[in-house]
Amino acid sequence: MIDARLSLLDRSRTRAGEPDTAALTGSVARAVHAERLGFDRFWVAEHHGVPGIAGAAPAVLLAAVAGRTTVIGLGSAGVMLPHHQPLVVAEQFVTLSAFAPGRVALGLGRSPGFTPPVRQALREGERDFAADLAELRGFLTGTAEITVHPRPAGPVPMHVLATGRGLEVAAQLGLPVVVGGPLLGVAGDPEPGLAALAGYRRAFRPSAQQPEPRVAVSLDVLVADTAAEAADLLLPEAWAMARARTTGSFPALEPVAAVRAADRTPRQQQYLEQTAAAAIAGTPAHVEARLAELLERTGAAELVASSSTFDRGALAASDAALATLFGRSAGPAPASPA
Repeated sequence: MIDARLSLLDRSRTRAGEPDTAALTGSVARAVHAERLGFDRFWVAEHHGVPGIAGAAPAVLLAAVAGRTTVIGLGSAGVMLPHHQPLVVAEQFVTLSAFAPGRVALGLGRSPGFTPPVRQALREGERDFAADLAELRGFLTGTAEITVHPRPAGPVPMHVLATGRGLEVAAQLGLPVVVGGPLLGVAGDPEPGLAALAGYRRAFRPSAQQPEPRVAVSLDVLVADTAAEAADLLLPEAWAMARARTTGSFPALEPVAAVRAADRTPRQQQYLEQTAAAAIAGTPAHVEARLAELLERTGAAELVASSSTFDRGALAASDAALATLFGRSAGPAPASPA
């Protein structure tokens, strides 16, 4: 059994043949299932103008999830701070926390908009991420010149979605981090990522929220009865990533059969294989061994599984199998983490 916090990150992926709204109702249903399975937290994301993702408003979607759940933690992974004024973000999340006290975590990133028109529509400009984080924390902790309303009923902990410079900022401000991608070294050399995490821990300045450094790791994790079935589950997302990198458009998920039948260029095949290699997928025994090694290597306190596939039933079965690896069973979820 793996000893760590267990979370899901659901990006409200759209699916071929479905309206976008089905992606949002599917996210809420998945959160209800995750709570029943004993997951600690359910994260949602922010993307704008991306055909394959319907999740554009984390606070709104989390409010819908809060209305259908009772104890599972709710997190944004994340709100892209360059798109918003810190005061507005604070107001949104203290309002959300009023409906789900003690359950809300605010994950923050700084990724740019998907395309130049999206960046223009978001009025993106030069922003100081560290200064925005500090300002936002002031609103949430009641130390700013302006008092947000409603007054926070309890803490709304902040997390930083970090790569490179983001780790330095999080360490300076004493904030926990969520890391993924190349920093994890799942499909390549783990040493640069380990060095970056070691730097975060060395430079960490304790804060009222977080007295010690805290790391969560995020990646695609899919579990099936056989390795071949798990590989099939990875195909829809890997194919979408391959098409995004070669055509500039991130599409809806397609059925496995359609992906297998699709013509692909050598470059697309390469990207498809790279995306699959960066995930952890396979039988329960295989996934358990890989995750145990990753969590030990990174010293992470939480796994944020960002899995997606076309078949919702297969995805639900994968979530259930993953919960079992962490010793969870159907029933009320444990108290939400900070």
